[in-house]
Amino acid sequence: MNYNLNFNNIAQSYLFAEVANRVAAYSKAHPDKKVLKLGIGDVTLPLAPAVISALHSAVDDMAKSETFKGYGPYEGYDFLREGIQNYYKESGVSLELSEIFVSDGAKSDLGNILDIFSKDNVVLVPDPVYPVYVDTNVMAGRKVIYANATEQNGFLPMPDYKVKADVIYICSPNNPTGAAYSKAQLKEWVDYANKVGAVILFDAAYECFITDNSLARSIFQIEGAKTCAIEFCSFSKIAGFTGTRCGYTVIPHALEKNGMNANKLWLRRQSTKFNGVPYVVQKGAAAVFTKEGMAQIKANLACYRENAKLIADCMDELGIWYTGGKNSPYIWLKCPNGLKSWEFFDKLLNEAQVVGTPGAGFGENGEGYFRLTAFGSREVTAEAVERIKKLLQR
Repeated sequence: MNYNLNFNNIAQSYLFAEVANRVAAYSKAHPDKKVLKLGIGDVTLPLAPAVISALHSAVDDMAKSETFKGYGPYEGYDFLREGIQNYYKESGVSLELSEIFVSDGAKSDLGNILDIFSKDNVVLVPDPVYPVYVDTNVMAGRKVIYANATEQNGFLPMPDYKVKADVIYICSPNNPTGAAYSKAQLKEWVDYANKVGAVILFDAAYECFITDNSLARSIFQIEGAKTCAIEFCSFSKIAGFTGTRCGYTVIPHALEKNGMNANKLWLRRQSTKFNGVPYVVQKGAAAVFTKEGMAQIKANLACYRENAKLIADCMDELGIWYTGGKNSPYIWLKCPNGLKSWEFFDKLLNEAQVVGTPGAGFGENGEGYFRLTAFGSREVTAEAVERIKKLLQR
């Protein structure tokens, strides 16, 4: 027996685990200090009443033989997939029901989708990047190359035809930088992928924060994307399902190569390794797309947008460069006074008791930058902003 030696090539501690360890150590040493957390991208507002009502109703279904549900469809129940299908129609995207696959979250699918791709594919990711994109490929032994996202390009790298990639990760609005591609910019990526025969894995987890119509909420709003892209989305951010676990992946029937169809491969993979998302959770997710549910969810999203504005306004007042804060729940700021990412983390924690995420944890180009999230409560966000102002205006 031998273990997978590729695990030796990834960081032994996940970024957010290291942040949690440092915060726990500080809190233990200073039990009298109130620590405010704007680090991990977890939501704080409760599930919408319409979702809660649907969950209760679904639990009642499981108590009666005539409505009890056992194993569900591998692709997800039609009542939820139809809700997702109609949600895409609002953005001008037409999907067949069989192109939609319900899952237990975008993070799972972003890693699991690699099962349908050869291990000799070259993977292109932006730097800085959400660690899961890199780690899952390194675990499998794939070659990973990087597209430089920098302050100079607004942390939105564009395709380079001198670089040959087979699998391309794009997250827009981006985690961690909050930067979002315009439709015109995404068209360049789609054209590149179609020309070189690559597939774009498009993470749309934060599409619900987009209010600017020049930005794409789905890669499939871009002409030509259905022959080169797979889209991943989640109920975690739009509806607060971080603890309930539900997401979906869209794989167009047109995505084919060498006589093999990505949609069929994914269905085969899911039917082999996955028994679906619980009926109760899917009923709750379907309530998101009701008139009542969407109104309640938009109210919650407005609270997070206001938090983002509070943080962005603070950066403007302090004269600190940043991306995000608009069309995104993340604010990606340049560490003041030339501090490195972990240095600024320690300064905020020790002197203001505010927690964020060091940019260095997202890649080499993240060094010297820092991520704050708008997912805290209004009270925590407002207090954290005042503490940051007080600390940095000294």
